[in-house]
Amino acid sequence: MTDAPPVLNQINLVVRNMDAMVDFYRTLGVDIADATPPWQEWDPHHRTASTIGGLDFDLDSAGFAGQWNQGWPAGRTGAVLGFGLATRVAVDATYAKLVDAGYAGQQPPYDAFWGARYAVVVDPEGNAVGLMSPVDPAMQSAPPPPPDEESRTPR
Repeated sequence: MTDAPPVLNQINLVVRNMDAMVDFYRTLGVDIADATPPWQEWDPHHRTASTIGGLDFDLDSAGFAGQWNQGWPAGRTGAVLGFGLATRVAVDATYAKLVDAGYAGQQPPYDAFWGARYAVVVDPEGNAVGLMSPVDPAMQSAPPPPPDEESRTPR
């Protein structure tokens, strides 16, 4: 079913200083747990907050953003609004519909390591908008190594 409307279900903040952002949101009262093995090496690059109501709130380093969104400008910070789509086919169709209508594609659809089909387009004001299918465990693969602090390349 590709006709189901997209659901705003994720906000990623691409950040320069992960520790400062984690401290700020923890002080605000957001529950951001420390990573456990084997994910501890990812703490400088990706943190997930627990929220009420089903909205995913993630903090990602600029280097890591460049790994999951090839069009993310190096060093840029900012928000990525994430919309869940009903199927993998819907991600491809919605991306094509938006690009065909003249909107900029930032990351063409691909099968992401976390098991979802994922793409990114840019709205008329320059905001990144992620399009993501449900996660399919059969499509999951090992994550890439964390990026170097100053680059987009995995270690």
